[in-house]
Amino acid sequence: MTLDNMEQPITEAVSQRIEVPQSRQWQMKSAVGDCIYQIMVYTPTGAPPAAGYPVIYLLDGNSVFATVVDAMRMQTRRPDKTGVIPAVIVGIGYETSEPFSASRYYDYTPRATSEYRQRPDGTPIPEQGGADQFLTFLEQELKPAIEAELPINRRRQAVFGHSLGGLFVLHTLFTQPEAFQYYIAGSPSIHWNHQLLDEEEQRFVAHCQSGKVTAEHLALLIGMGELERTHTARNNERSEQLIERLSVLKTIGMQMEYREYRDENHLSVVPILISRALRFALHP
Repeated sequence: MTLDNMEQPITEAVSQRIEVPQSRQWQMKSAVGDCIYQIMVYTPTGAPPAAGYPVIYLLDGNSVFATVVDAMRMQTRRPDKTGVIPAVIVGIGYETSEPFSASRYYDYTPRATSEYRQRPDGTPIPEQGGADQFLTFLEQELKPAIEAELPINRRRQAVFGHSLGGLFVLHTLFTQPEAFQYYIAGSPSIHWNHQLLDEEEQRFVAHCQSGKVTAEHLALLIGMGELERTHTARNNERSEQLIERLSVLKTIGMQMEYREYRDENHLSVVPILISRALRFALHP
């Protein structure tokens, strides 16, 4: 059929909404804050493993949930070839149709920055410094809600965050390393709270070396775009140096890697990193 002899315009044809398969979402108000989150959950088909499903918690769920689900559904068809097994995917987003919400400035930053006061468009940066409160929401409210409905393997938990979300991932690793086993930080905004992060890193390394933290259950992946090297924040360099410093923990079992993707920028690197993150956290 050609456009000339179609019986009705496409705009009048019967259509259906496209939805993310095997997924649902609901709103959840935090008891420790005044924020309502949009929670998105994908559940694999088939019976869960005896130990429960691995799980990946996604920050900025509005922007990455569907991409992660589609990437995993495709790769888990042949785990023997792709190195990716099925997992529950939990996206934590906000009440917006946009990919990002201004609320992320508060939720993902450990402390209000004293160096950065305006966004690139000149508008003031929103309130900051609520990372610990947001982490309490994840640990004490969201995780129990997920685990009450689905069998989750608490030894195969991952967290994925990009930019300020990557900063939150590093802050969580350094301050509450038992919260997850796999930490994926995409283009982390280390420059935002670099002095505080340095202090947290030093305490984390000391705790691992003294045995207060079991490093052999921890794995960290940092991914950056090559084109980010031109940014004045120098987060590629900061991330490389961080991985180099943390390499002292390899002898007691911690895994870590830094990946830089050619010709990719701060945002275009995200889909590529997602594919690598799945193999990193969901290996058989």
